[in-house]
Amino acid sequence: MRTAYSVETVRAAERDLMARLPEGALMRRAAAGLAAVCAELLGRGRGRVYGSRVVLLVGSGDNGGDALYAGARLARRGAGVTAVLLAPERAHAAGLAALRRAGGRTVEITGPDTGTGPDTAVGTGAEAGTVAALAAVRRADLVVDGIVGIGGTGGLRPAAVPLAEAAERSGAAVVAVDLPSGVDADTGEVRGTALRADLTVTFGTHKPGLLVDPAREYAGSVRLVGIGLDLPAEPELEALQHADVARLLPVPGAESDKYRRGVVGIAAGSARYPGAAVLAVAGALRGGAGAVRYAGPAGRDVIARFPETLVSDRGPKHAGRVQAWVVGPGAGDDAGPVAEVLAADVPALIDADGLRLADASAVRARSAPTLLTPHAGEAAALLGVEREEVEAGRLAAARELAGRYGATVLLKGSTTLVAGPKDGDGTAVRVNPTGTSWLATAGSGDVLSGLAGSLLAAGLPARDAGSAAAYLHGLAGRRAADGAPVGAHDVAEAIPGAWRDVLRG
Repeated sequence: MRTAYSVETVRAAERDLMARLPEGALMRRAAAGLAAVCAELLGRGRGRVYGSRVVLLVGSGDNGGDALYAGARLARRGAGVTAVLLAPERAHAAGLAALRRAGGRTVEITGPDTGTGPDTAVGTGAEAGTVAALAAVRRADLVVDGIVGIGGTGGLRPAAVPLAEAAERSGAAVVAVDLPSGVDADTGEVRGTALRADLTVTFGTHKPGLLVDPAREYAGSVRLVGIGLDLPAEPELEALQHADVARLLPVPGAESDKYRRGVVGIAAGSARYPGAAVLAVAGALRGGAGAVRYAGPAGRDVIARFPETLVSDRGPKHAGRVQAWVVGPGAGDDAGPVAEVLAADVPALIDADGLRLADASAVRARSAPTLLTPHAGEAAALLGVEREEVEAGRLAAARELAGRYGATVLLKGSTTLVAGPKDGDGTAVRVNPTGTSWLATAGSGDVLSGLAGSLLAAGLPARDAGSAAAYLHGLAGRRAADGAPVGAHDVAEAIPGAWRDVLRG
């Protein structure tokens, strides 16, 4: 499992470790890891470090110091290293001295500080070294982004923007130190111009912004370098891997029957949207429960496609015993089934139209677990904000929804997040690492809802059911698409293969 910790937690752990180490040892440890990754990257690109052209973009913080020490190591191996000092009077003195002793050169950009924060006017002093700096970036084989560290807020200040843009246009490999400059480490938000990296070398632990869009898009590949931090047991974020999901998936025993494995009820579809019912049932049949009951107006369509489904047209309340309900996909404006599901004393997943039709106070009053599965537009409607606000601050939106509804929230999107209520079965928000942009297709969410509902019926807590379903759904999407357009029914068909992949490791 990959874990991510807040800036405050990381800094506290760094202070504790630095108190036990010689002065500067922790920075040199981080720089050694950074230099090793940079050398590996140069070796793949040019075949060697010797003779490579490396440009360090150096701000006033510890990230600048990491970059300078790493640059010194590369210079000792024969690379031509130029450090662009964005705040020369506050550059890390020991790191700068190490670089110069190793033969590195510097270019100074004087004037206002050029980290991140509110816009600051740039005068002619700041432009004096910019021409030389831009020329160095254009010739570089590797650019190391050490402008700001994990404490940066807002986008890059104006004087740093031309350097960031030149780095992206240069064709050089761009390596970010700890995280790309201009992104928010704790939230994943990008509130201005940020530097887009090909690879980010992060120290000690992942930071939330490296796992959550939109910041994740700027990080490229992420390499974690251990530096010996002693971190708390409970992270801010966690990303499950194959082994974690394999431990969650229900496997029938010798004495299992269809009822012991769990029965999931699907209250979905309408005369206008019968396909939503079919797709939700498709996901549910592949989700580990022993049987699927369908209650709704699309029974004929469901039976025609899946004759093993137990069909009722009398509504959830009279459909028979289930261990979990899925309600809402394609429901139209019929609030009756939603109210019946909310009144049932079993876990419930609410999706699509059900999110709009569900009474918030009824959701909060439930004693059984509830899993809400909105996309960004639906989450925005529930929160009373614009969709763009949710997409820019996905982590905050998922947490806010979970708190308001007292429910577990699976926020779908480019980064799917699973956030539980504070008194739930875990406080860390889970971020799903699988998926493909081809999953942005009609009906894909209906398949996910059925899959997650089946896992709920099999006995998984809401947080685990949502996390495992998102993981399998993402893998199935990759398998089904294989780089080409895919339909939701193809995703459902690929779930068993994804399940086998997870169990095989």
